[in-house]
Amino acid sequence: MKLLWKHLALGLAACLATATPLWAQQTSDKPLRIVVPFAPGGAQDVIARYLGAKLTEKLGGSVIVDNKAGAGGILAADAVAKATDGSTVLLATGGAITIAPHLQAKLPYDPVHDLAPVALVGDTPMTLAVRTESPYKTVADVLRDAKAKPGQVTYASTGNGTVSHLTGALLAQALTDLQGGQVALIVTSAASIEPMVASGKARVLGTFSRAALPSLGTPPTVAEAASLAGMEVPVWVGVMAPARMPAASLEKLSTALVEVCNLPETKQRFAQLGAVNTCGGGAALGKVISEDSQRWAKVIKQGGIKID
Repeated sequence: MKLLWKHLALGLAACLATATPLWAQQTSDKPLRIVVPFAPGGAQDVIARYLGAKLTEKLGGSVIVDNKAGAGGILAADAVAKATDGSTVLLATGGAITIAPHLQAKLPYDPVHDLAPVALVGDTPMTLAVRTESPYKTVADVLRDAKAKPGQVTYASTGNGTVSHLTGALLAQALTDLQGGQVALIVTSAASIEPMVASGKARVLGTFSRAALPSLGTPPTVAEAASLAGMEVPVWVGVMAPARMPAASLEKLSTALVEVCNLPETKQRFAQLGAVNTCGGGAALGKVISEDSQRWAKVIKQGGIKID
């Protein structure tokens, strides 16, 4: 009888161990928390929530999405860089990682030493667009007018030092300005301009991507339309973690994210958001971050761009 109870106890212990979520085994039973540097509702927020749902299935533990908007993503990046719970990660974009270091003398974190790349998951391509009634029909029309009227062709931006400023991107208020005719051009993400294109209020002249985007009616890339090299501007989305996170946890999360990213349904879901799934592990994200940082450092230096 004692032997029987011993075997039952061992079996129960084994079952309990098996039932413990895989992520929880490595992070002290805490749910995975994905910090998003934007308010709820945007494309990046939706991407984070989609990834969270899929990671819940794959890792067996709960996932929390925490929106921490402000300061161009710096608040969110700083919070994650300083996190010590072993289960907090960042849905990272260029603003706080590859742009801010070249504009601010001192950040509260070091994106290279305090944060570790986990996985590359997507790209939210930028587009060059105009109002439907605009006289501009092609990128060439814009360039021709810009040369003929230096400083008179206007576009809107969300402020100095942001990815919107550096790529001409535009968000909510700028979209309103475009519709009202206050600006001639808009350079913004496919996700932002797509509803206006669908409603007939805007036309996309070109995309800052490597390939055409069928969801927008297959406009040419800006590089093709203007015969300009270096016009591919990836607006990457990835996951980063505190550098102190255990290597085993980083590897497990990286593997799971790449698997989720490679799902056919992920490609379809991202396309609905105007995003492209670009799957890769920590090394792939690290390479993109390095190239992006060099690109913006050059643009900021040559343009003499400063924060007001």
